[in-house]
Amino acid sequence: MSAELPLSGLLVADFSRVLAGPFATMALADLGATVVKVERPGTGDDTRAWGPPWTPHSSAYFACLNRGKRSVALDLADPGDREVAVKLVRRADVLVENFRPGALARYGLDYATARELNPRLVYTSISGFGSGTGAHLPGYDFVVQAAGGLMSITGSPEGEPTKVGVALVDVLTGKDALTGILAALRHRDRTGRGQHVEVNLMSSLLGALVNQVAGYLATGESPARDGNRHPSIAPYEALRCADGHLVLAVGNDQQFRVLAAALGRPEWADDPRFATNPARVAHHDELVGLLEPVLAERGAADWERDLRDAGVACAQVNDVGAAVDYAAALGLDPLLDLGDGHPPQIRLPITFSESAVATPTPPPALGQHDAEVRAWLATPATSEEKV
Repeated sequence: MSAELPLSGLLVADFSRVLAGPFATMALADLGATVVKVERPGTGDDTRAWGPPWTPHSSAYFACLNRGKRSVALDLADPGDREVAVKLVRRADVLVENFRPGALARYGLDYATARELNPRLVYTSISGFGSGTGAHLPGYDFVVQAAGGLMSITGSPEGEPTKVGVALVDVLTGKDALTGILAALRHRDRTGRGQHVEVNLMSSLLGALVNQVAGYLATGESPARDGNRHPSIAPYEALRCADGHLVLAVGNDQQFRVLAAALGRPEWADDPRFATNPARVAHHDELVGLLEPVLAERGAADWERDLRDAGVACAQVNDVGAAVDYAAALGLDPLLDLGDGHPPQIRLPITFSESAVATPTPPPALGQHDAEVRAWLATPATSEEKV
């Protein structure tokens, strides 16, 4: 008997576009939910046009966020299409949207109206800066990285503020949305009632700043850019070898003793400047001044091999391709094959001992499932069958 999909039987009405919302709804699809993606006729999700790079079927950006979904093209300003959307909301278990706060009210698809249509609905809103005084502000990841302090702590001390190399705030917010949705579904299991789940990029980023924001709250001083150096641990950074960089992550004094021995400098572990982590942080520059000449004697790959064998946490700085290959070599099985000329994708990074993950269908063409979805919604609303 095949394992059951964790969210089998759930219907998700996906009114979101770009990244955070589609990221969350794709995870729901991977977990077995039926996800109907509502898109604008003619253009669809903005990311359909965000290229290069392109796959044989779409932009790579759109493809990485929308596998396993059904696409229906609806003009919400059109009464007939709006009625189709209302029928979808009546049947859905979860709705996800990232319109500007209040924008869906003009179509009768806001939370207050949707709750009357479907009291069991988990209605999920994703915004840039919440539904209060920041509701009018557009929520782009890059803007939130700046406003939320992330850029101020990213980059070298001598350089300019730097964004992270991926839309990380959108990803974090998508994961927060997924957490909220699953918690609200558990609440519905107990009470029979849906509710409104709200997440925003600004709050998700602040929650993810962890020790950096904790340091500010404890001292009143905002942290500065430290490059690859950690403000509270040493050595915990990228150091130069003969042919590149090696990241060392030495989290306690015993680990430093192991590192010193592996480098052929066991006496460092008993040096008062380096014997404890607070001392190593205080004497960081002196420590690096000793470490890098030793590391420069050999290549990063050789040091990585030998230091790992000794039990030191370390890694070369891989590019993205090397990272995928490394995950595969570790047996992490990172890739999905969608077939039909679609490039592989990174799979959902969750495994279960008892449950399965859905075999994904390729990202849909715009409106690919119009006829199928409309025909199903035309059946009596009491039907238990999912499209």
